[in-house]
Amino acid sequence: MQIIRTILMILLTIVVVAFIAINWQSVPLNLWPLQNGDYLYVEWPVGLIFIVGILVGFVPMWLLHKGVRWRLNRRIGLMENTVKASSMGNPAPIATSTQLEAEAGKDPI
Repeated sequence: MQIIRTILMILLTIVVVAFIAINWQSVPLNLWPLQNGDYLYVEWPVGLIFIVGILVGFVPMWLLHKGVRWRLNRRIGLMENTVKASSMGNPAPIATSTQLEAEAGKDPI
C-alpha cells in the first residue's frame, strides 16, 4: 500500500511541476481595491500564484489538524493515567440499576 501512495505522490509532483513550468508567464494579480478605483496589484508568475494558493489552503488545515491531534493525545493520556491510577488501588464499586433504584426509594420490579 505504501508503494501505491509513493507512486501517486510522484505522479502528482510531476503534474504540478509540469504545470508550473508551462505556466511561468507573469500575470497581474489584483490584491485590494484602492480609493481611486484602481487595484493594488502585483505581477507574479502563474506557477508562483498556484504555489501560494496551495499553501494558503493547506497550512491552516494542517495547523488545525495538529491542534486537534495534540488535544486528543492529551485526553487519551489523561484517560490512560486515570485507568492506571484506578487499577493500582481499590477500584470504586460499580452500581447496578437495581441498587440505584433501591437508593432512590423505588421498587426495583
